[in-house]
Amino acid sequence: MKKSVRIFWTIVLSCVGVFVFFVFLCMVGVFGKLPSLKELENPSILQSSEVYASDGTLMGKYYRERGNRSNSDYRDISKHVINALVATEDERFYSHSGIDVKSTLRAVFLLGKEGGGSTITQQLAKALLAQGSKNRAWRVIEKFKEYIVAIRLERNFTKEEILALYLNAVPYGDNIYGIRYAARTFFQKEPDRLNPVEAAVLVGMLKGNYLYNPRVHMKAAFDRKNVVIGQMEKNGYITPAEAARYKVMPIPLNYKKLDENSGYAPYFREVLKDELEDILEGLTNASGDPYNVYDDGLKIYTTINPKMQQYAEEAVAQQMPVLQKALNNQRSIKSGSVWKDHQDVLDRAMRNSDRWRNLKDDGLTDEEIKKTFSVKTEMKVFAWNKNRETDTVMTPMDSIKYHRQMMQTAFMVNDPVTGEVRAWVGGIDFKTYKFDHANLKTKRQVGSAIKPLLYCQAMEERGFTPETMVEDVQQTFGKDQLVPATGKSCTGRTMTMASALAWSRNCATAYIMKQVGPAQFANFIERLNIPTKIEPYPSIALGSCDLSLFEMMWGYSIFPGHGFSTKPSFISRIEDRNGNVIKRFDPGMNRKEAVSEVTAYNMCKMMEGPVTKGTAAGLMQALGAKEMGGKTGTTNGNADFWFMGYSPQLLAGVWVGSDDRFISIESAAFFGGTAARPIWQSFFKKVYNDKTLAIDRNAEFVKPADLQNEINNADMMRIIDETVPSDDNTGTNADEYTLDTSHNIPAESQAPIDENAPIQKNTNPKKDTTKKNTKIGEMNQTDQKPEKKGFFKRLFGGKDKNKDENKPNDY
Repeated sequence: MKKSVRIFWTIVLSCVGVFVFFVFLCMVGVFGKLPSLKELENPSILQSSEVYASDGTLMGKYYRERGNRSNSDYRDISKHVINALVATEDERFYSHSGIDVKSTLRAVFLLGKEGGGSTITQQLAKALLAQGSKNRAWRVIEKFKEYIVAIRLERNFTKEEILALYLNAVPYGDNIYGIRYAARTFFQKEPDRLNPVEAAVLVGMLKGNYLYNPRVHMKAAFDRKNVVIGQMEKNGYITPAEAARYKVMPIPLNYKKLDENSGYAPYFREVLKDELEDILEGLTNASGDPYNVYDDGLKIYTTINPKMQQYAEEAVAQQMPVLQKALNNQRSIKSGSVWKDHQDVLDRAMRNSDRWRNLKDDGLTDEEIKKTFSVKTEMKVFAWNKNRETDTVMTPMDSIKYHRQMMQTAFMVNDPVTGEVRAWVGGIDFKTYKFDHANLKTKRQVGSAIKPLLYCQAMEERGFTPETMVEDVQQTFGKDQLVPATGKSCTGRTMTMASALAWSRNCATAYIMKQVGPAQFANFIERLNIPTKIEPYPSIALGSCDLSLFEMMWGYSIFPGHGFSTKPSFISRIEDRNGNVIKRFDPGMNRKEAVSEVTAYNMCKMMEGPVTKGTAAGLMQALGAKEMGGKTGTTNGNADFWFMGYSPQLLAGVWVGSDDRFISIESAAFFGGTAARPIWQSFFKKVYNDKTLAIDRNAEFVKPADLQNEINNADMMRIIDETVPSDDNTGTNADEYTLDTSHNIPAESQAPIDENAPIQKNTNPKKDTTKKNTKIGEMNQTDQKPEKKGFFKRLFGGKDKNKDENKPNDY
């Protein structure tokens, strides 16, 4: 062999050897670990966990930035998506083995001018490897790693499986990963229902998920859609006539993205997330790692009823603007004097704000930051209108005062027997106010709402009946312990216990407490399984203790729950990403017998007094219900308003107040019966009228078999003395009480996705719109002109000459 030939082959074989050694190094992980065959079979793609309502409605998700996805099988993806993808990204997909030599050589020699050389399999490999270095040398190494993984994928997966894996892995813009979530977000459809136009839009976005995002660049997305349609025609997936028709069709965009602020019951989902962390503790996934609610693609099935949730939020949105207007009209709010002795509250809020933290990070001193809180700024603030926000100009400090002066609420609805939560509203607007007021840890003074528990114990343990006579006299409990603190409201009369409850008589309740005993009553509440430790002060008979709405629902469950104390529950089961049940929760698993069924039944009958004649007079008549029970509650200074009530089929509770207890509605016209009751009444009215919910207004409480000496409805109404004054104000008659329906503000939650709804076609393909979002209380970055005139007049109840009088006010 000639020396030149020998040198040539030496060089060739050396290059081959170096190449083989280089590939070997890639395979053993010298340049980064390659996924194993097991990992390829089960790709470690982060997958969001999904929360479902009792009827299967998707309520929301928990995810990290790259985990906002839910996977779909090949059979669940429209053939139009598959055809569009293959025609656009990899025409020879079905004929190559992971690497398209022809496309690769074309990309090399033409420097990518005629398109890249990566196949769908290579792009999937890139997604699995999470690669994308900008360093050219390192990018060559990454490319070879992609080749190796692509070949492995082709050897171990069918073409259909590779296509499904790819469509589940790639990003579609707006932090959306996976074809299922993309289809739901952009078109409100499952991926198997996408038509050719919709499929072309989503596949077209893969070339540039921001540039061709129809939400922000409609014209570019429309043009890119037509490129994909053209490729589908070229490859024979659609006819020329079909292509021509699809090309002129506008993009039927129906964008609705689920995030922490959207979806059903956002307050509830935040509480649920905390509960899941405790439930999953100690449980491990298939890999032996602890379950992670953000990454493991769990499916959490809850007890929430979507319709009831919607009605609950609508009821809140109907009543709260009324209360806010009443508060804003007060002199102390208009003048700002309400903050005179509470500068510390404002200072804490200022230092806890994002603005303070951001400016602190920028190196400003405390004094420099404080000055910025006195500079007027364009911003968005919460408002009681359709959009739940408005543009205005105010100082950041005024924004703090404004938002803290908002009346808050909590509303829960349970099945009284099983404890399953049907609706959960933790505040007036989750986007602005993340703090949940309904959960176990948020406690407020309960006022007269606690009285039925005391009356129940008196029946159970002291032999009281609705007809037992009690004295409306101030009571002494040892040295310097007078209940109530002043005897001015005591009538000195003797009345039936039913009358005392109907009119919420404090002095008569103190008399009953004297018979039961403070320590015994505190023990009774503990026996109900209520977690909060109640100190045995005599004043707890009048509700001086702090309990959460969650606990009040727990306690009141004994009345419609046949004597059983039942903890509210809201999860039915949890599944892993493959549908295997991790944990199941049986209805009523947290039930404990607390009182006899007879006592519970008699309390249900006696508690009809407040909702017919007493402090919530006319409620039962207004709803046309055959039987129900309820009790109002109002604390000192109107800091808290309560209404707890139930029918034979539903238990619901309402709390209303301000986060700062020194901010309250001073008007005597507002108490538990006029502030909290309207929310309860509005909800039940809609529930009764919705026949699909099967909540019967003619339902009756189940009569115990061993009941003796029953007092029927007529007798119960007879023994309630209508001449007794009320200690919690008095409701109005049914014909006088009407709900304010002028505030047509929708529910906070999204409506369920209607996959059979007609496609919206109101999108202009030639219009390029860009939506810029701003956070509440931050600088307004939109192009809209801020609403400067008349805002504070509307805010504090004055008339605005620039406002249409026929439109609802913003509060």
